Amino acid sequence: MKDQNTPRKHHLIEYANGKSLEEINGTVEVPKGRGFWRTLFMYSGPGALVAVGYMDPGNWSTSITGGQNFQYLLMSVILMSSLIAMLLQYMAAKLGIVSQMDLAQAIRARTSKSLGVVLWILTELAIMATDIAEVIGAAIALYLLFHIPLVYAVFITVFDVLLLLLLTKVGFRKIEAIVVCLILVILFVFVYQVALSNPNWAAVIGGLVPTGETFSSSPSVGGMTPISGALGIIGATVMPHNLYLHSAVSQSRKIDHNDEEDVARTVRFSTWDSNIQLSFAFVVNSLLLIMGVAVFKTGAVKDPSFFGLFEALSNTSTLSNGVLIGVAKSGVLSVLFAVALLASGQNSTITGTLTGQVIMEGFVHMRMPLWLRRLVTRLISVIPVLICVAITGRETPIQQHEALNNLMNNSQVFLAFALPFSMLPLLMMTNSRLEMGQRFKNNFLVKLFGWISVIALTFLNMKGLPGSIAGFYGDNITAAQTHQANIIAYILIAAVLALLVWTVYDLYKGNQRLAAKLAAEPSNNDVAD
Repeated sequence: MKDQNTPRKHHLIEYANGKSLEEINGTVEVPKGRGFWRTLFMYSGPGALVAVGYMDPGNWSTSITGGQNFQYLLMSVILMSSLIAMLLQYMAAKLGIVSQMDLAQAIRARTSKSLGVVLWILTELAIMATDIAEVIGAAIALYLLFHIPLVYAVFITVFDVLLLLLLTKVGFRKIEAIVVCLILVILFVFVYQVALSNPNWAAVIGGLVPTGETFSSSPSVGGMTPISGALGIIGATVMPHNLYLHSAVSQSRKIDHNDEEDVARTVRFSTWDSNIQLSFAFVVNSLLLIMGVAVFKTGAVKDPSFFGLFEALSNTSTLSNGVLIGVAKSGVLSVLFAVALLASGQNSTITGTLTGQVIMEGFVHMRMPLWLRRLVTRLISVIPVLICVAITGRETPIQQHEALNNLMNNSQVFLAFALPFSMLPLLMMTNSRLEMGQRFKNNFLVKLFGWISVIALTFLNMKGLPGSIAGFYGDNITAAQTHQANIIAYILIAAVLALLVWTVYDLYKGNQRLAAKLAAEPSNNDVAD
C-alpha cells in the first residue's frame, strides 16, 4: 500500500480541470475599507497584461504606414478599435470574476469535446501568428541595437523562456509591475519623438471623427487604400487571445464569492483598471500613426518594415523639421525606437505564454510547465522566420526586410479566423442570466453595442480576407493568382461561418442543459426535505 505522505509524481504534461491559472488564482489580497485610489491600485495590473496585446509589434508598421499614406484619416479607426476593445475586455473580465471560469473553460463547459479541440487548435494558430510578430520584432531589435546577425538573433529570442522561468519565481504582482514598466518605456519613447515633431493637434483631433472616406476603397497609396489600412489597424488591435487572458487574470484577486457586493466591487475596479490601461494602448497606437504623419516627411518612408523605420529615424532627409534632424544626428531617435521594439516583444512573451496555458487547460484539460509551453510555442514560431531569412539571404537588404515584414503581416490572417470564436461565445454568455445572474448579465446598452461590435468586426475581418490571402502571393500578383486567392478566401469564409453555426448551436444546447439542471434543483431539494 502506498504511503499517503509520498509526494505525487509530476509529469511534464498533466490532466488539468481545476481553477484557471491555478498558481495565481485568488492569490492577491485586496484590503477592504480603503479609499478609491488605494483600492484601484490594488486591483491594477491585469489590465496592463491585456493592454500589451494592443500595442505589440504587429501594430507598428500598420499604424505608421497608415499615417504616411492618409495623414490623420485613420485616427478614428484607432479610436473605434480601442472603444470596442474596452467593451470586449469588460465582458471578459466580468465573465471570469462572476462565473469563476475563464473564457476557454466556459466555452468547453457548454460545448462538445470535438468542438473544444477544433477551437483550441484555431486559437493556438492565432497565438503562434502573434508570436511570429514578436520573434521578428525582438530579432530585429537585437540586430539593430547590437548588430547580431538575424539568424542568431532569431535563435536568441528562444531564450526568453529563461526570463519567463525567472518571473514565475517572483510572484504575480511583481510580474504585473514589470509589464507596466515596459509599457511606460514604450509610451515614453513615442511621446518624446512625437513631441519633437510638433504635430498639428487640431488635425489630430479632427481625425478622431469618422467620415465617408475612412472606409473608402480609394485612393490607393503604395498599394494601401483607406479600407485596407483600416482593416489592418483593426486586425492588429483587437486580438482573440486577450479575451481568454483577461478572463483568467481577472481572477487573480481574492474574492468572497458568497458576498455579491464583493463580486460587484471586483467587477467595477477591474473595469477601471482595464479601461485605464487600454487608454494607454490607445495613446501608443495614436502616437504611432502621428509619427507617420508628423515625424517623417509625407511619402518619405519607402520601407515600412522595422529596418526601414529605424533607418528613417536616423536619416535626416526623411524627417520633418530641424529639431528632429538635430536629435537624429546623435542616433537617439533610432536607438529609442529599437529599445521600444525590444520592450514590446518582451512584454508579449509574458502574456502570450499565460494565454497559451489558459486555452490549453480550458479547451483540452491539459497542462504543462510554463517554460515548456513557451519553448514549444516559440520554436514553432521561429521556423517560418528562419525559412524566410534563409530564402532571402542572397537578396538585397531591402528585399529581405520586405519579406520579413510581409511574413509578419500575412501571419496575422489567423487572427481573423479566431476572433469570432472568442467574441461571439463571450457575448452570448455574458448576456445570459443563467451564466451571470440577474445582477451581472449585460444590460441593454452593452448587449446592443456588443452585437454591433461582434457583427461589424466579423464582417470586416471576412471582407479583408481575400486581400490577406492575396498577400501570400507577393507584391507582383497576377490576375490568375488574384482569382485563386479569392476562391481560397471564399472557401475559408464558408468554413468559418459553418464553424460559427456549430459553436452557436452547441452553446444554445449547453445553455438549455444548464437551465434544465437549475430547474430540477428545487424539486430535488423538496424530495430531500
